[in-house]
Amino acid sequence: MSGRAFRGLNAIMKLQGIFPPITTPFDYEGNIYTAKIQHNVEKWNRTTLSGYVVMGSTGESVMLTEAEKYTVWELVAKHAAAEKLLIAGTGVESVRETVSLTNRAAEMGYKAAMVRTPHYYKNLINRGDAQMLYYRSVADRTKIPLIIYNWPQTTGVDIPAEAVAALSEHPNIIAIKESSGNLEKVMQMIREVKHDFQVLVGSAPTLWPSLLMGACGAILAYANAAPYSTIAIWEAFRMRDEAAGMDWQNRIGRPSALVTTRYGIPGLKYAMDLNGYYGGPPRLPLVPPTAEAKQEIEAAFQDLKG
Repeated sequence: MSGRAFRGLNAIMKLQGIFPPITTPFDYEGNIYTAKIQHNVEKWNRTTLSGYVVMGSTGESVMLTEAEKYTVWELVAKHAAAEKLLIAGTGVESVRETVSLTNRAAEMGYKAAMVRTPHYYKNLINRGDAQMLYYRSVADRTKIPLIIYNWPQTTGVDIPAEAVAALSEHPNIIAIKESSGNLEKVMQMIREVKHDFQVLVGSAPTLWPSLLMGACGAILAYANAAPYSTIAIWEAFRMRDEAAGMDWQNRIGRPSALVTTRYGIPGLKYAMDLNGYYGGPPRLPLVPPTAEAKQEIEAAFQDLKG
């Protein structure tokens, strides 16, 4: 695909608002619980979430086989409302497999791919030039545009802001999900990337200040369980209502930290169960939260139901 074709494809893609990187429902035998995918997606459809990221880290994508990823992509695409933008999490270690997964997702109707930084061979890949080679090589071969996904707390790789700025010049790389929570880095990227490149954040505890700095939206695991509270922050930002934005940011600070950095996906899934979604068990070797953790999550989400 030519650069001109890339630009035509990406010109109308706006990644504004709140996107949950959706969880994958499993039954208690560890199988994909297909009916609960429909249940969750139809419930999220009734919100003003901008779309769904399917098979990101929150979807336990590293625990799923290739065939299982295809199943989840198909089911979400089938049940998602027409106005929801579908983004596929496709990043794996090699260029070849990432391209294959991305183009398969494109065939299913996904409009963009979120691609995490490769990280397994850290001593060889934890450099800006190596990361740029990976992303450019993938972007040259994919049918849909890429969103860089940076989560150094998990991968141990932090793509430099300077590398992101250079990659922003590629016509098929349109955005980054920056999940480090580093506001200084977010500001640097917003200053240095090309003007139509979009910066989204992946840290709910820093959502409001990130939007004020110029982030165009967010991809938030916490939004699986309490989407309305994150939508309230987005709407406060759009309406320039600083008091409401700060109020909601303060409300979500503790619960969002509990179900991301502290208890992770098992805690998030429990919070979903509390709020009428299906969370269910994580896939082994992840384990459900303890009784004490559940009590803490219950207390934190007491005023964030519905």
